Amino acid sequence: MPRAPSSPGSKSPATRAASYVAFLRGINVGGSKKIRMAGLKQAFEALGFRNVHTLLASGNVLFEARQRDARKLTKTIERKLQQAFGMEIWVVLRTRRALLRLLAADPFRNIKVTPLTRLFVTFLPGKSRTTLKIPYQSPDKSFRILCILGGDVCSVLTLGPQWARNLRQMDILEKEFGKKITTRTWNTVRKCAGRG
Repeated sequence: MPRAPSSPGSKSPATRAASYVAFLRGINVGGSKKIRMAGLKQAFEALGFRNVHTLLASGNVLFEARQRDARKLTKTIERKLQQAFGMEIWVVLRTRRALLRLLAADPFRNIKVTPLTRLFVTFLPGKSRTTLKIPYQSPDKSFRILCILGGDVCSVLTLGPQWARNLRQMDILEKEFGKKITTRTWNTVRKCAGRG
């Protein structure tokens, strides 16, 4: 049966732009890999992406692109960042729809949040292949991995008098999942999804 003609100006699913968030690893942290957000925005716009916005200085870029292959899109962005800033910057992509699903899952619903509580999501470049038993708790009980949802690791850090030692408990993330990961606070994830 022949298809009905498309209405003028309509876009097929193959050409409709998808909303993405690019999470850049390790920029503007401790004085290393300093990048101005205006320059970062320009680099993404130079790739032809639309509605480009940066959020905070930790390397969160919201944009729209017609490319649906996340792996190809990630490589394209990483090449452009190398060209624009002269340094290797790893990128983890999520669609805005995926972030909304993560919010709907509400992984921290059972956590009692105090001024010493920190909620994190670590974004992996692929699916998890951990050998850890999840949920995981650090030896000093300050750091917990609650769950892994696809490639998103949801964790809780409770700061104490030895807060620097507590922070080091998060080193298990890189040891277990590799260096090409990047971590954001739950509040930042909410903002990136448009729910902050």
